[in-house]
This record gives sequence, C-alpha cells and structure tokens, in this order.
Amino acid sequence: MNVTISCCRWMCVTAILILAATAVIAQTAPPKDIDAYVDRVRSTFDVPGIGLAIVKDGKVVLAKGYGIRKMGEKAAVDEHTLFAIASNTKVFTATAIGILVEEGKLEWDAPVIRYLPWFRLSNPYVTNEITVRDLLVHRSGLGLGAGDLLWWPPSTYNRDEIARRLQYIPLVTSFRSAYAYDNVLYLVAGQLIESVGGMSWEDFIAKRIFIPVGMTESKDRHSDIGGTANAAWSHAKVEGSVRPVAPFTSDNTNPAGGVVTNAVDIAKWMITQLDSGKTPDGKWLFTPRTNRQLWTIVTPLGTGNPPPELSALRAQFNGYALGLGVNDFRGHKVISHTGGLPGFVSKVALLPDQRLGVAVFTNQESGAAFQAITMHIFDHYLKMNDTDWLAAYQKLMARSDSMMAAANAKTSASRKADSSPSLPLASYAGTYNDQWYGDIQVAQENGKLVITFTKTPSLVGDLEHWQYDTFVARWRDRELRADAFVTFSLRPDGTIREARMEAVSPETDFSFDFQDLLLKPVAKK
Repeated sequence: MNVTISCCRWMCVTAILILAATAVIAQTAPPKDIDAYVDRVRSTFDVPGIGLAIVKDGKVVLAKGYGIRKMGEKAAVDEHTLFAIASNTKVFTATAIGILVEEGKLEWDAPVIRYLPWFRLSNPYVTNEITVRDLLVHRSGLGLGAGDLLWWPPSTYNRDEIARRLQYIPLVTSFRSAYAYDNVLYLVAGQLIESVGGMSWEDFIAKRIFIPVGMTESKDRHSDIGGTANAAWSHAKVEGSVRPVAPFTSDNTNPAGGVVTNAVDIAKWMITQLDSGKTPDGKWLFTPRTNRQLWTIVTPLGTGNPPPELSALRAQFNGYALGLGVNDFRGHKVISHTGGLPGFVSKVALLPDQRLGVAVFTNQESGAAFQAITMHIFDHYLKMNDTDWLAAYQKLMARSDSMMAAANAKTSASRKADSSPSLPLASYAGTYNDQWYGDIQVAQENGKLVITFTKTPSLVGDLEHWQYDTFVARWRDRELRADAFVTFSLRPDGTIREARMEAVSPETDFSFDFQDLLLKPVAKK
C-alpha cells in the first residue's frame, strides 16, 4: 500500500513537473514561424541579410542570421555576422557616463563646462547651464540633425574640431523647451568620457563595457565594419534599385553611432539591461540606480495617432530617456532605440515586465523590416494576434512611396523651366563661407558650375540651373541620395549677398542639414 501510494505520488509529481516545464517552454520559445516570417520580411522589403536576437527571462532564446552578407555573393549571415548598429550606440555612451557617475567622477546634473571648460554653444546662457544629462536627451535648442554636416558624409574635421565648431551653430528653440534629435552632443559626451575617464571613448567602451558584458566579438568604431571577415555589407535603394553601397567608415562620431556588433553579443547586452546592470555571468556592470536613470523619461514627446493599419501602436506615453526611447505597447512599457547609417538600420527593444528583449539588424535601409519583425515577436509573447504586421508595414510603405513620388512631382511641376539666371555663370563662382561649417567653393568648369564642400571629399556636385537664381547640386557620388537646391540672393547692385541650401526631396536623410547653412561670399583678395 505504501509503495503504491509512493508510486502514485511520484507519478503525480512527475506529471506536474512535465506540465510546468512545458509551460516554461511555451512562455520562452520564439514564434514557431519565425524563420519563415523573417524570410518573408526580407523578400518583401528587399533586405539581403538580417541578424536577430531574442532574450527572455535572462536566457538567449534565439541568436541567428538570415540571408546573405552581400548581394552577388554566397556568404550567409549567421549569429556572428557583424552589423553597424548606428544610434543604438547612444545607450552605450549613456551607460559609460553612468559608470563614471557611480565612480564619483561625474554628476548627471553638473554643467558640462565644469569638466570641459572649452565647451561652447552659441548662447552663453545655454553654455553655462547645459548639463551632462542634457547632452543625452535632445533638448539643447539645436535643430534636428544640426551640425551633422561636420561629420556626415565623412569630413576631414577631427572630433575636437567638430565639438569646438558647435559654438557657431544658431539655436532654433529655447533651452529645454523642445525635442530635436541630434548626434553632435553625443560626440561631446564622448569627449567628456575621454577627459574624465582617462581613456578614449573607444577604449572605455571596449574595456569597461564590452569585456565585462562578454561582448567579445563587438567592435567600438565605424571603421571596423570593413576590416572583419564575417561582416554584413551595406545596401540601399539607389535610383530605384537596391544595391551594395559604400559603408560609413569615419570614426568622428563613434560616441553617437560607432558600435558594430552581432546577434550573439547584443543578446548579452539586452540581458544586462533587463537585469538592471547585472551581466550574464552575474557581475554588476552598473547598479539598479543607474538603470533607473537610463530608463527614466527626461524629454517628453507627443504620442500622436498611428495610421489605421498600425492602430495597435497607439501609445499612452512617449519620451526620451538617456540614449533610449520610452513608450508603451498594449499596456506594457517599452524601452527601445533605432539606428541608421548608409546601408544599415536596426532596432533594439525591451519589454521589461516580460523580461523580453528583441534586436533586429538589417543590411538595407528598411525600417519596415525591423518593425514588422519586432512587433511580430512582441505579439507572440503577449499572446496577441490581431495585427498582421508584415501586411501593415507593406501597405504603409506603399502609401509612403506614393506620397514621396507625389511630393517630388509637385516640386518638378512648380519649376519655371524657361527662366534664366540673373547673372552670368562666372559671377556665381567664388568661395563662400558658413560660420559653423567652413568654406564651400563654387567654380566654373567647362562652362558649368561645380560646388565643392572643402572639408567633405564626397560633397562635389554639378550645379544645374533650376529656375531664376536657384540651382540643383547633383552630387557626383549618387549613393549620397541628397541632391540639394542652392539659391543665391542678390544685393541691389547685382552682387551676391548670400546663398542658402535645402534638400530637393523629402526623402533626404535629416543629417544632410543643408538648410542650416548660411553661405556668405568671401571677398576676393
């Protein structure tokens, strides 16, 4: 009798354990269709290769590659394939500052000039008041992408020169009154880390973050993407078709976007973030107090209304913390960021209350691809199935493409093609200076005008007459995808007062901040 009872108890306990194990597997396993789904996304949005990582409850659920590293070649993307993750780097910079705060070497709310006495913005009040925290939260008063032409496309300015030129960029809003995404203040944050931490930003990230977290395959600079055998190549749609494009390799703004990593390593990083700073091997990279700082909204943002097919994305709150965005999805807090460089876009997103993290890297500029994959995985773990994310983003992109085409057609239709320049072409030639960028040359060559940004080797373009005293800079490097209007203004005596620029197409990346330039002719000696 006792033996029978013991056996029954043993079988009951075993059954309970089996059911519990099955429940855990059901909770942690990725979507059953994940491989087929990712491949459908790749095909739909013309993405050659994708790296994907999923972590759940402190464990790596999936770290895998899909597709190919480069069009025209057979090498496959795997879990070790490196991708440039661009602005997903920003939280590494914020974390580095958090580590220095914990060590008593920095204070979040101390003025930057306490640590970098040379630092200046164009407004003296802002210069004196801007804090370490302010460098990370996009509320300085600088405009969207302001100063990016100092480094994008790659310039001959070094990091220190870029930081010092910020004093000449006009602020477009009052201090801390509005959100405008910037990269250049993260460059300043990198200079701050170097000054206080006693080593370069790159060395700090490698030694103080990568090594403790176990990110042994990751790189700390843009230029490393080209020197590694197992690395994805950059691709973009150029003049209507997706093709390989030159990778971005300048190290000027590594603190804003220089990390290069893969699915295996980013999984370790997400586990560390989700575990309040504890690394996968149980050591503390930073404390929960710093984790709260990184995840707390500083700059509030509007929620807006998503398009109908993405109604599930309607948020109740939205804001920017320290190198991270914070909002909600289906009643759950989301910590996330995206990144974009020529030929690469990515997303890293966390659902803290689910202990879930998803990272999607692509070697083509398709935000729709990383969004569709991320939301599909989120819904799997939240047990929701009311949205076909692939179909939704496909529809959204088709509408966006149509709107862009209409905007470009409207611009062309408004042109007065029969108008003529006010002056002979030779009169437009000369050196022009913008206070924050520097010199730009306009020269006459073979009866045509050519514009050259003296500090940016790839910004050389032919000026084609558009209408009146407006020309279009057609950049000879067509991979830039950033043709720009150049409009000359005249004085009453017919001499040139100034020139202004702006992008021709609304599709142009905001980092081509041509509109911020005020080009004044330099008197000929």
